[in-house]
Amino acid sequence: MNPATVSRIALANVVANGVIVVTGGAVRLTGSGLGCPTWPECTDGSIRPTAELAGHGLIEFGNRLLTFALVVVAVATVVAVFRSGRRDLRVLAALSFLGIPAQALLGGVTVLTGLNPWTVAAHFLLSMVLVAIATVLWLRSREPGVGQLLVRRPFWLLALGIAAAVAAVQVLGTVVTGSGPHSGDPEAGRTGFDPELVSQLHADAVFLLIGLTVALLVSLAATDAPGRVRRAARDLLVVQLLQGVIGYVQYFTDLPELLVLAHMAGAVLITAYTARLLWSVRGPSSELPVGAEPPVRTAATR
Repeated sequence: MNPATVSRIALANVVANGVIVVTGGAVRLTGSGLGCPTWPECTDGSIRPTAELAGHGLIEFGNRLLTFALVVVAVATVVAVFRSGRRDLRVLAALSFLGIPAQALLGGVTVLTGLNPWTVAAHFLLSMVLVAIATVLWLRSREPGVGQLLVRRPFWLLALGIAAAVAAVQVLGTVVTGSGPHSGDPEAGRTGFDPELVSQLHADAVFLLIGLTVALLVSLAATDAPGRVRRAARDLLVVQLLQGVIGYVQYFTDLPELLVLAHMAGAVLITAYTARLLWSVRGPSSELPVGAEPPVRTAATR
């Protein structure tokens, strides 16, 4: 299959995984988390929402239907990758597809447990993993293969530290959500933690993340690292700062729904841009490792 076609389908997979996170957030913020109170049916004996469930049922059912669109895109991605002959992409494509039934089952558990905040958190975090996988798959599909590191090992380790900090920020973010007012349904439980305390812990982790990203960006500039790595670190920092602004504004304005939804979209972008940073530190398969000298052409090879 044409590489450009594979890349376009892989990009559609990234978008689909991101969109379903945002629409899932809209379900929670409209109090429609139990608009379909059972699973896999919407209500007992009906796969569709009933008139009694009104708008909440339609919102939740609409989000469930989007899963089928995601399945179509994921299957198309798997088919495109396997037909392209790109063996290095097959594991990523398979993981991207297999994550969907896992996510659907976890979503079912979330509904059946009455939106338990910990299962809601797991549901969101699995989505972030799938966004990261889909992003790396798309970026790799645009190059012939995975080559050597383009940066020194300390920078690679710092990039891994940034990814770990992003994971910590998002885990703490789900705890903040599980302790706050937007539960998805008036009857849903909360974690029982002090919202102000967990919000402060979340903010502290964000400061650490931004500090690590600034450190990487300065180090890359000082050593004249490849442009693709510097751009990836710069763009990630910009997204982090914008997300931080949204986070603080929503906190001090009592968590308005639209800002919370924007914050969820920002989490998707941070995940994608972090995946891009990890992708950027390795060049295409034709690239030489850092510090390697290009082969000297002799008269015999001319």
